Amino acid sequence: MRAALAATIVVALILAISAVAFVVLQRRQLEATLSDVAAQQAAAVAADVARNGAASADVTPAGRSERALVQVLTRDGDVVVSSPSIAGEPPMVGDRPAPGQIVVLRAGTLPVEEEAFAVVVRGVEGPDGEAVVISAQSLETAQRATEVLIRLLALGYPILLLLVAGTSYWLTGRALAPVEAMRRRVAGITATDLTARVPVPPSLDEVAQLATTMNAMLDRLGDAADAQRRFVADASHELRSPLATIRAAHEIAVVHPEVTDWAVVHADVLAEVQRLERLVDDLLFLARSDEHGPRSTPEDVDLDDLLSAEAGRLRRTTGLRIVVQETPVRVVGDRHQLARALRNLTDNAARHATDRVELRVSRQGAEAVIDVIDDGPGIPAPVRERVFERFVRLDPSRQRGAGGTGLGLAIAREIARAHGGELSVVDHDGGAHLQLSIPLSDPDRPHPTV
Repeated sequence: MRAALAATIVVALILAISAVAFVVLQRRQLEATLSDVAAQQAAAVAADVARNGAASADVTPAGRSERALVQVLTRDGDVVVSSPSIAGEPPMVGDRPAPGQIVVLRAGTLPVEEEAFAVVVRGVEGPDGEAVVISAQSLETAQRATEVLIRLLALGYPILLLLVAGTSYWLTGRALAPVEAMRRRVAGITATDLTARVPVPPSLDEVAQLATTMNAMLDRLGDAADAQRRFVADASHELRSPLATIRAAHEIAVVHPEVTDWAVVHADVLAEVQRLERLVDDLLFLARSDEHGPRSTPEDVDLDDLLSAEAGRLRRTTGLRIVVQETPVRVVGDRHQLARALRNLTDNAARHATDRVELRVSRQGAEAVIDVIDDGPGIPAPVRERVFERFVRLDPSRQRGAGGTGLGLAIAREIARAHGGELSVVDHDGGAHLQLSIPLSDPDRPHPTV
């Protein structure tokens, strides 16, 4: 309605201005035409006066309108001859141009008539001396034509505005109908059901692009909602398992206190509490990362020192053979987060390795690269991106004998990307090869966001 009203107002203003301009121009054109007729009449009479004298001039030629008035005057202003309708009347105007001169004017009234005339006064030299020819053409026809034009415009103006208003309303309604259909569909979409999509109109215009964009947004929201539901379900499952173990250990100890080895119970409970602590810490880290990215304290970090520390830890806690290849490499980043990412990678390698884990740090172009390689079963190519999703395990039985929660690689990738780098799986024969790349230290490069 507002669009139709605005269009109608604009058209009304344009039509009003155009109508006024048209009426004025039309009236001026008609009056100019009548002035030309008067000038032609004056020229014809002047030619007659120049040949035959003022007294013999013919002021009533055939075909001349009865509203066309002609007078022939002497230089002193005495009327010599005049049109029959004004016989005996005084001169129509007081102008007396010299021979060869012409005066054109518009008279609102004449002494002989009470209406507007287009008047042409022409000086002429005749056989009997100087004379003046006055030719007047009534403007009544122009006035009548203008009045008829105004009445027609006054009649057609509101009709045309109604047509414009109705057409604008109909066209605007058709143009906005897809938007209204989209609004109704979006109004029916709930947080629990994001499967509905807005209709895409067949026109290849901005409305169709809006519908396509909204559907893409709904797809992203649906994927995010599904991921959130999976995350909550997996987190609940992960939290329930250690709690169930703790509960079972205490219930068994209460029922059979005489055979309970409390040292074993305490060790089991402590292990499950540590598992809960790690899980809660990982969940809190991911939640904060989703909200505003990992918080970091930028500083110079020697990656080769971090790698040496991790290698020493693995040698003390595992029975695996640890091979290290180090190159002094320094980056700008958060030491705690980078150490956490490296620990997640090495723990993952240690859980799946058969006998050997290889750790390498090197420079490759403008990046520092950490390679963590194990000789385990490896990661199949079709699932190399899935391993970085949260709570994803390639073991379908979801056993926790190795102690993993399915969050380590997801957290490591979050940390790598927060530092402007990337974590990916690289082709390798006989095991898994994970590669972490981080831009090298550069004084001109901005530090990671705090």
